[in-house]
Amino acid sequence: MRYRLLGQTGLYVSELCLGTMTFGAQGFWAVMGGLKQPEVNILVKEAFDQGINFFDTANVYSLGESESLLGESIKKLGLPREEIVIATKSTGIMDDKLPNARGQSKIHIFNEVNASLKRLQVDHIDLYQLHGFDPLTPFEESLGALTDLVKAGKIRYIGLCNMASWQIMKALSVSRLNGLEEFKSVQSYYSIAGRDLERDVIPMVQDQRLGLMVWSPLAGGYLSGKFSTNEAAPDNARRTTFDFPPLNKDRANQCIEVMRHIAQKHNVSVAQVALAWILSNRAVSTIIVGARKLEQLQDNIHATKLNLDTEELTSLNTVSALAVEYPNWMIAMQAQYRENPPVK
Repeated sequence: MRYRLLGQTGLYVSELCLGTMTFGAQGFWAVMGGLKQPEVNILVKEAFDQGINFFDTANVYSLGESESLLGESIKKLGLPREEIVIATKSTGIMDDKLPNARGQSKIHIFNEVNASLKRLQVDHIDLYQLHGFDPLTPFEESLGALTDLVKAGKIRYIGLCNMASWQIMKALSVSRLNGLEEFKSVQSYYSIAGRDLERDVIPMVQDQRLGLMVWSPLAGGYLSGKFSTNEAAPDNARRTTFDFPPLNKDRANQCIEVMRHIAQKHNVSVAQVALAWILSNRAVSTIIVGARKLEQLQDNIHATKLNLDTEELTSLNTVSALAVEYPNWMIAMQAQYRENPPVK
């Protein structure tokens, strides 16, 4: 397992992060995995034994059960707290009967941090993330609350998820103007079949030197190799019952065919090729991988050993290329000023 710095922090995180959306079976989240403590312990132990030091969860995953299962697993397995990085999040609705059990107000953030610490059975959270954009709460309030929590020692770093580049830049500006904690990482959807992030967010991440955490790198399992153009979806696949994230499946199938050829050449799974392609992007700090079975996790871990050559990367980049939109085509034209300096 290799490690990368999380943005411009000094924190090293493993190239793969174990996501815990499959932990727990409360409400809607049961379709994600429904794993109980024994299964969770197996996955957490394998991840740690294979060098994964990063674990990502959220308060809304099974309404807190995911955090509880992860915390209990860390305790039962005796994982050294100083050797692991725990990330969690808040913003989503935790109780639809309570008006303040949602969003990014100071009261909700404080309440949820304390609740997460109790469920995780730890005294601090390494990375605390806002789980999306809250149009009702000013960044000044949310960032002020997060700054207070950093000063109190309850969290170490702050990050955000699923925001547009302008929202991220606005948040960074608010922090810099008011002397508040700055977001250090961005967690976003990115896959070879869903490269929209490259239009604005990735250039911004690189410019601001933020860490990039990728969720759903296999597009909800569609890029696992289980799906093909002419066959029915497998009964046991999550995509069969929960078709998310949104995907252009014709385009995805074209990517899968190219990946299948490369996978056969290397004698690996299609999923490993999809993950290796993301890891070839140095803007990426870590890929969040979730699993319901030990074999899935083990297969994903093997992707860190797969090195794609220039020809393979070119073929993958070509089949998955985004249509160029304005102003990106104008920006590409303006690159001539950098690439062709005047010669006297």
